[in-house]
Amino acid sequence: MNIHVVTLFPEWFLAAAGLGLTGKALASGELRCWNPRDYARDPYRTIDGRTYGGGPGMVLMLDPLIELMSELKASVSSTARVTAMSPQGEVLTQARVKKMAQRDTLILLCGRYEGFDERFVREYVDEEISLGDFVLSGGELAALALIDAVIRLRPGTLKRAESHEQDSFSDGLLDCAHYTRPEVHPLGRVPETLLSGNHQAIARHRRREALGRTWLRRPELLAQVSLNAADTRLLDEFRADWLAQNLSKSS
Repeated sequence: MNIHVVTLFPEWFLAAAGLGLTGKALASGELRCWNPRDYARDPYRTIDGRTYGGGPGMVLMLDPLIELMSELKASVSSTARVTAMSPQGEVLTQARVKKMAQRDTLILLCGRYEGFDERFVREYVDEEISLGDFVLSGGELAALALIDAVIRLRPGTLKRAESHEQDSFSDGLLDCAHYTRPEVHPLGRVPETLLSGNHQAIARHRRREALGRTWLRRPELLAQVSLNAADTRLLDEFRADWLAQNLSKSS
């Protein structure tokens, strides 16, 4: 996968490219940063200006970005989609990450200050993506998160392909709880089912816990998932056990 990032702070990405799974995957592809300051033509390398209408904050200027995008687009497929990281964009989900992981090229724009001139957005941006309903000082952190989420779904990044298939949100639910050694600890025991070696029972236990954890923590997700009869029974079973345990604690 080729990843092109438009940013005023390429150092963020160059550092990340040498770390962890993302770094290993990027080593076999391409990560290139494009700095708008390199396309500013005045002696001060100016890339921002005051917003029309008054008010605080600066806006990234048109001409450096247009020249940058013209060169960038000429170096990649003309059909490559351009993604701007923006708090006004659609919130990133695992479903969207899966779609983006199928692309050969990612072009990510990292805004700063008050963002991009709206005329630039209309002309060059195909989609805007947000990490959530909050504001960062720039798009770099959001872009790094997106790159990491996409890269780990690319073939060969994870040692076992099924690892990401069991992640939270992969099937619309949160992941179940996980445990490791020791089996017995002052903080509690590992559930007996997970020690049984019975793969069918373990799969049932994990599905039940995933459904229950989603019901407890993110119940709105259940409305978006089609539960079969077996899932419904498992969820009803989890609810009954949870209510019985917690009602007894409060009484």
